Amino acid sequence: MTASAHPELACQPHDHSHCVSHALEQAEQLCLQQGVRLTTLRKRVLELVWQSHRPLGAYDILGVLSEVDGRRAAPPTVYRALDFLLEHGLVHRIASLNAFVGCSHPGHVHQGQFLICRQCHAAIELQQPAISQAIVSSAAALGFAVEGQTVEVLGRCRACQESPCPTA
Repeated sequence: MTASAHPELACQPHDHSHCVSHALEQAEQLCLQQGVRLTTLRKRVLELVWQSHRPLGAYDILGVLSEVDGRRAAPPTVYRALDFLLEHGLVHRIASLNAFVGCSHPGHVHQGQFLICRQCHAAIELQQPAISQAIVSSAAALGFAVEGQTVEVLGRCRACQESPCPTA
C-alpha cells in the first residue's frame, strides 16, 4: 500500500521505499510510452522528490546530489530535470513553497489540488474533477480561459491535529 494510492497515508509513518519504487515504475512506463528518456539524473531527482511526501525545493535536491551522491550538479541541471518531470506530469510544483512534490496520478491529465500541512509540511494530492470544473466554469463566465491551475490549501493534517506529526 502506497501513499500515492492512499493519500491519507501521506502524514503517517510508512516505508517510503514503496512510494519511490511505485513512482519510478510509473515514470519508466510513461516515458517509454511517450518515447522520451528518463535519464539517470531525472530518475534520481524523481526519487528524491518521492522520498517523503513533503515538497522539496530545487536547492534541497541540489544539496543531496552534491553532498550525498557526490555529483557535481549545477542549479540549471537540476532545474532542467525538474522541468522535464513537470512537462511529463511526474511532479507538481507547489508555487507557494517554490518546491516540488511527486504526482500521484502520472499519465492522467488533471489539475493539481493539494492539502498542505503547515505543521509537518506534508502535501496530499487530491483528484477532485469537480473543483477543477468549478474553477473553469467560474472563469468562463467572466470570459477568462483557464490554461492551468494548481489549488493549494493550507491547514493541519489529521495526525498533526492529534499530536505532532512524525518526521519519518
